[in-house]
Amino acid sequence: MAKIDKSLYSKSEWKKIREQRRQSKKIKPPPAQAIQTETVPKPRALTGFVLGNGVSRQNLDPKLLKKYGTVYGCNALYREFAPDYLVAVDVKMILEISKTGYQNQHSVWTNPNKSFAKISNLNFFQPSKGWSSGPTAMHLACSHKLETIFILGFDYKGLEDGKKVNNIYANTKNYKKSSDGATYYGNWLKQTKKIIHDNPAIQFTRVITADNYCPEELNRFDNFKTIRREDFEKIFNLK
Repeated sequence: MAKIDKSLYSKSEWKKIREQRRQSKKIKPPPAQAIQTETVPKPRALTGFVLGNGVSRQNLDPKLLKKYGTVYGCNALYREFAPDYLVAVDVKMILEISKTGYQNQHSVWTNPNKSFAKISNLNFFQPSKGWSSGPTAMHLACSHKLETIFILGFDYKGLEDGKKVNNIYANTKNYKKSSDGATYYGNWLKQTKKIIHDNPAIQFTRVITADNYCPEELNRFDNFKTIRREDFEKIFNLK
């Protein structure tokens, strides 16, 4: 408490003031409420969700995420859900998307390519990243000044001990069959590592299922962590 000049008061006034100060010292402020920051979502404007198409995100309704943050999706996701931003870099996939006219009503991002240079209402990365769709979607999310980015469906390894295709759209147009061999994930992982490294101010959280592969290279970053899908669903009250 600040020191008071007693000469400014009469004896009776000073006695009252002294008693008031004694009583105020006995009153303790209420303890600050403990906040578990790891279970409290950040404001929508600061949060992003990047959806890959690995089977670990199967049966998760992406529409439920929109009220919590900006949603970035890849490739055939548009068939069932319109994210805030759709990223596709494969020529066949862009041609499929453009035939539906989806890009005329939604934000679609891709790399410049002469095969679809005349298609209207596409957004082009300048310069081209030359990366796969998932990491490119992460790159786009990072450009939007987010603080937290959750990545889902980034499974890297194939199914059946890495031998078979890991994609929820397997057996559909422009995708491999589920019986085909898995695509090598080395480039995806390398590109993901670069994004995390180049954006130290952003917290990246990868959502996995119990049997998901956890690359050792990613776990070395201070701004990266992994959580189980059931914990993710609790954070955002998805069930």
